[in-house]
Amino acid sequence: MSRAERLLELLQCLRRHRYPVSGQALAEELDVSLRSLYRDIASLRAQGAQIDGAAGLGYVLRPGFELPPLMFSSGELEALMLGIRWVTRSTDPVHAQDARNALARIRAVLPAGLRHELDSCTLLIGPPVGGKRKGSEHLPVLREAIRNQRKVLITYQDESGRETERLLWPFALGYMEQARMLIAWCELRQATRHFRADRLLAVEPQANSYPMARQQLLNEWAREQGIELEPPAAEN
Repeated sequence: MSRAERLLELLQCLRRHRYPVSGQALAEELDVSLRSLYRDIASLRAQGAQIDGAAGLGYVLRPGFELPPLMFSSGELEALMLGIRWVTRSTDPVHAQDARNALARIRAVLPAGLRHELDSCTLLIGPPVGGKRKGSEHLPVLREAIRNQRKVLITYQDESGRETERLLWPFALGYMEQARMLIAWCELRQATRHFRADRLLAVEPQANSYPMARQQLLNEWAREQGIELEPPAAEN
Protein backbone atom coordinates (compact mmCIF):
# COMPACT_ATOMS: atom_id res chain seq x y z
CA MET A 1 0.00 0.00 0.00
CA SER A 2 1.37 3.41 -0.98
CA ARG A 3 1.57 6.20 1.57
CA ALA A 4 -1.17 8.13 -0.25
CA GLU A 5 -3.45 5.11 -0.01
CA ARG A 6 -2.58 4.71 3.67
CA LEU A 7 -3.46 8.35 4.36
CA LEU A 8 -6.74 7.87 2.54
CA GLU A 9 -7.51 4.77 4.59
CA LEU A 10 -6.72 6.63 7.82
CA LEU A 11 -9.04 9.44 6.79
CA GLN A 12 -11.79 6.95 6.01
CA CYS A 13 -11.30 5.31 9.40
CA LEU A 14 -11.65 8.65 11.15
CA ARG A 15 -14.80 9.39 9.16
CA ARG A 16 -16.35 6.13 10.29
CA HIS A 17 -15.91 7.12 13.94
CA ARG A 18 -18.22 9.87 15.17
CA TYR A 19 -16.51 9.99 18.56
CA PRO A 20 -12.81 10.13 19.55
CA VAL A 21 -10.97 6.87 18.85
CA SER A 22 -7.65 5.94 20.37
CA GLY A 23 -4.46 5.93 18.36
CA GLN A 24 -3.89 2.29 19.29
CA ALA A 25 -7.30 1.29 17.88
CA LEU A 26 -6.60 3.19 14.66
CA ALA A 27 -3.15 1.62 14.32
CA GLU A 28 -4.59 -1.87 14.76
CA GLU A 29 -7.35 -1.19 12.24
CA LEU A 30 -4.80 0.02 9.69
CA ASP A 31 -2.18 -2.59 10.60
CA VAL A 32 0.55 0.01 11.13
CA SER A 33 2.75 0.93 14.07
CA LEU A 34 1.62 3.61 16.50
CA ARG A 35 4.61 5.70 15.46
CA SER A 36 3.56 5.52 11.78
CA LEU A 37 0.02 6.47 12.76
CA TYR A 38 1.21 9.60 14.56
CA ARG A 39 3.25 10.60 11.49
CA ASP A 40 0.24 10.05 9.21
CA ILE A 41 -2.02 12.14 11.44
CA ALA A 42 0.57 14.92 11.34
CA SER A 43 0.65 14.68 7.52
CA LEU A 44 -3.13 14.93 7.26
CA ARG A 45 -3.14 17.93 9.59
CA ALA A 46 -0.50 19.58 7.41
CA GLN A 47 -2.81 19.09 4.39
CA GLY A 48 -5.67 20.85 6.19
CA ALA A 49 -7.55 18.04 7.94
CA GLN A 50 -9.01 19.25 11.24
CA ILE A 51 -8.16 16.31 13.49
CA ASP A 52 -8.76 17.04 17.16
CA GLY A 53 -7.09 15.08 19.92
CA ALA A 54 -3.68 13.90 20.98
CA ALA A 55 -1.78 10.77 21.95
CA GLY A 56 -3.53 9.09 24.87
CA LEU A 57 -6.76 11.07 24.39
CA GLY A 58 -8.07 9.80 21.07
CA TYR A 59 -8.72 11.47 17.71
CA VAL A 60 -11.78 12.76 15.91
CA LEU A 61 -12.09 14.36 12.46
CA ARG A 62 -13.96 17.65 12.37
CA PRO A 63 -16.27 18.46 9.42
CA GLY A 64 -15.06 20.38 6.41
CA PHE A 65 -12.08 18.52 4.96
CA GLU A 66 -12.45 17.38 1.36
CA LEU A 67 -10.14 14.93 -0.38
CA PRO A 68 -8.66 15.93 -3.71
CA PRO A 69 -9.64 13.55 -6.56
CA LEU A 70 -6.13 12.08 -6.81
CA MET A 71 -6.76 10.35 -3.49
CA PHE A 72 -9.00 7.75 -5.17
CA SER A 73 -7.33 4.37 -4.86
CA SER A 74 -7.26 1.86 -7.72
CA GLY A 75 -9.71 -0.38 -5.89
CA GLU A 76 -12.13 2.49 -5.32
CA LEU A 77 -12.08 3.43 -9.00
CA GLU A 78 -12.79 -0.20 -9.93
CA ALA A 79 -15.70 -0.30 -7.47
CA LEU A 80 -17.12 2.93 -8.89
CA MET A 81 -16.83 1.71 -12.48
CA LEU A 82 -18.37 -1.66 -11.66
CA GLY A 83 -21.30 -0.02 -9.89
CA ILE A 84 -21.88 2.46 -12.70
CA ARG A 85 -21.79 -0.31 -15.29
CA TRP A 86 -24.31 -2.34 -13.29
CA VAL A 87 -26.69 0.62 -12.98
CA THR A 88 -26.34 1.39 -16.70
CA ARG A 89 -27.11 -2.22 -17.74
CA SER A 90 -29.58 -3.32 -15.09
CA THR A 91 -31.89 -0.43 -14.18
CA ASP A 92 -34.25 1.93 -15.99
CA PRO A 93 -33.20 4.54 -18.60
CA VAL A 94 -33.42 7.48 -16.16
CA HIS A 95 -31.11 5.83 -13.63
CA ALA A 96 -28.80 4.69 -16.42
CA GLN A 97 -28.42 8.28 -17.63
CA ASP A 98 -27.78 9.46 -14.05
CA ALA A 99 -25.00 6.87 -13.83
CA ARG A 100 -23.42 8.04 -17.09
CA ASN A 101 -23.60 11.67 -15.93
CA ALA A 102 -21.93 10.75 -12.64
CA LEU A 103 -19.17 8.91 -14.50
CA ALA A 104 -18.55 11.94 -16.72
CA ARG A 105 -18.26 14.21 -13.67
CA ILE A 106 -15.84 11.85 -11.92
CA ARG A 107 -13.74 11.37 -15.06
CA ALA A 108 -13.51 15.13 -15.66
CA VAL A 109 -11.75 15.80 -12.33
CA LEU A 110 -9.36 12.86 -12.36
CA PRO A 111 -5.71 13.41 -13.27
CA ALA A 112 -4.57 11.74 -16.51
CA GLY A 113 -3.10 8.63 -14.88
CA LEU A 114 -6.23 7.78 -12.90
CA ARG A 115 -8.47 8.70 -15.84
CA HIS A 116 -6.66 6.07 -17.90
CA GLU A 117 -7.06 3.57 -15.05
CA LEU A 118 -10.80 4.28 -14.92
CA ASP A 119 -11.20 3.95 -18.70
CA SER A 120 -9.26 0.68 -18.81
CA CYS A 121 -11.22 -1.03 -16.01
CA THR A 122 -11.81 -4.67 -16.98
CA LEU A 123 -14.57 -5.49 -14.47
CA LEU A 124 -17.64 -6.16 -16.60
CA ILE A 125 -21.38 -6.61 -16.08
CA GLY A 126 -23.35 -9.21 -18.00
CA PRO A 127 -26.81 -8.60 -19.50
CA PRO A 128 -29.80 -8.79 -17.12
CA VAL A 129 -31.27 -12.28 -16.74
CA GLY A 130 -34.48 -12.41 -18.75
CA GLY A 131 -33.84 -9.16 -20.62
CA LYS A 132 -35.68 -5.92 -19.95
CA ARG A 133 -37.92 -6.17 -16.91
CA LYS A 134 -41.58 -5.20 -17.00
CA GLY A 135 -42.48 -2.35 -14.65
CA SER A 136 -39.20 -0.46 -14.97
CA GLU A 137 -41.14 2.57 -16.25
CA HIS A 138 -42.53 3.06 -12.74
CA LEU A 139 -39.15 3.15 -10.99
CA PRO A 140 -38.30 6.85 -11.62
CA VAL A 141 -41.68 7.89 -10.18
CA LEU A 142 -41.18 5.65 -7.15
CA ARG A 143 -37.65 6.92 -6.52
CA GLU A 144 -38.91 10.50 -6.63
CA ALA A 145 -41.69 9.66 -4.18
CA ILE A 146 -39.19 7.98 -1.84
CA ARG A 147 -36.81 10.96 -1.98
CA ASN A 148 -39.63 13.39 -1.17
CA GLN A 149 -41.39 11.05 1.29
CA ARG A 150 -44.66 11.29 -0.68
CA LYS A 151 -47.51 8.82 -0.66
CA VAL A 152 -48.37 6.94 -3.86
CA LEU A 153 -51.59 5.36 -5.03
CA ILE A 154 -50.96 2.14 -6.91
CA THR A 155 -53.00 -0.34 -8.87
CA TYR A 156 -51.51 -3.76 -8.18
CA GLN A 157 -52.11 -7.18 -9.69
CA ASP A 158 -51.26 -10.11 -7.43
CA GLU A 159 -50.02 -13.50 -8.63
CA SER A 160 -53.63 -14.71 -8.98
CA GLY A 161 -54.50 -11.83 -11.31
CA ARG A 162 -56.63 -9.90 -8.81
CA GLU A 163 -56.33 -6.13 -8.95
CA THR A 164 -56.40 -3.85 -5.92
CA GLU A 165 -55.74 -0.20 -5.20
CA ARG A 166 -53.37 0.62 -2.35
CA LEU A 167 -52.28 3.89 -0.76
CA LEU A 168 -48.63 3.42 0.19
CA TRP A 169 -45.77 5.11 1.99
CA PRO A 170 -42.85 4.03 -0.22
CA PHE A 171 -39.47 4.04 1.51
CA ALA A 172 -37.16 1.61 -0.34
CA LEU A 173 -36.57 -0.20 -3.61
CA GLY A 174 -34.89 -3.58 -3.76
CA TYR A 175 -32.99 -4.45 -6.95
CA MET A 176 -33.12 -8.25 -7.05
CA GLU A 177 -31.73 -10.41 -9.85
CA GLN A 178 -35.17 -11.54 -11.01
CA ALA A 179 -37.34 -8.58 -10.00
CA ARG A 180 -37.50 -5.07 -8.60
CA MET A 181 -39.28 -4.85 -5.27
CA LEU A 182 -41.04 -1.83 -3.77
CA ILE A 183 -41.02 -1.80 0.03
CA ALA A 184 -43.74 0.39 1.52
CA TRP A 185 -46.11 0.86 4.42
CA CYS A 186 -49.60 -0.09 3.21
CA GLU A 187 -52.46 1.95 4.67
CA LEU A 188 -54.95 -0.81 3.79
CA ARG A 189 -53.06 -3.53 5.67
CA GLN A 190 -51.56 -1.19 8.30
CA ALA A 191 -48.25 -2.96 7.86
CA THR A 192 -45.16 -3.00 5.67
CA ARG A 193 -45.64 -4.91 2.43
CA HIS A 194 -43.54 -5.83 -0.62
CA PHE A 195 -44.75 -5.16 -4.16
CA ARG A 196 -43.13 -6.44 -7.35
CA ALA A 197 -42.57 -3.66 -9.89
CA ASP A 198 -43.62 -5.95 -12.75
CA ARG A 199 -47.08 -6.29 -11.16
CA LEU A 200 -47.66 -2.55 -10.84
CA LEU A 201 -50.34 -1.52 -13.33
CA ALA A 202 -50.35 2.17 -12.35
CA VAL A 203 -48.50 4.45 -9.95
CA GLU A 204 -49.92 7.87 -9.07
CA PRO A 205 -47.84 10.12 -6.80
CA GLN A 206 -49.80 12.04 -4.19
CA ALA A 207 -49.34 15.63 -3.06
CA ASN A 208 -49.25 14.82 0.64
CA SER A 209 -46.26 13.48 2.55
CA TYR A 210 -46.38 10.49 4.83
CA PRO A 211 -45.97 11.20 8.55
CA MET A 212 -42.82 9.19 9.33
CA ALA A 213 -39.22 9.63 8.18
CA ARG A 214 -38.28 7.10 5.50
CA GLN A 215 -35.14 6.14 7.44
CA GLN A 216 -37.28 5.24 10.45
CA LEU A 217 -39.52 3.07 8.27
CA LEU A 218 -36.46 1.42 6.74
CA ASN A 219 -34.88 0.76 10.14
CA GLU A 220 -38.08 -0.81 11.49
CA TRP A 221 -38.43 -2.97 8.37
CA ALA A 222 -34.81 -4.11 8.65
CA ARG A 223 -35.31 -5.00 12.32
CA GLU A 224 -38.42 -7.05 11.47
CA GLN A 225 -36.53 -8.85 8.69
CA GLY A 226 -33.45 -9.45 10.82
CA ILE A 227 -31.33 -7.50 8.35
CA GLU A 228 -28.32 -5.45 9.40
CA LEU A 229 -28.18 -2.32 7.28
CA GLU A 230 -24.93 -0.76 6.14
CA PRO A 231 -24.27 2.05 8.64
CA PRO A 232 -24.38 5.56 7.16
CA ALA A 233 -20.99 7.20 6.70
CA ALA A 234 -20.10 9.75 9.34
CA GLU A 235 -20.66 13.30 8.15
CA ASN A 236 -17.50 14.92 6.88
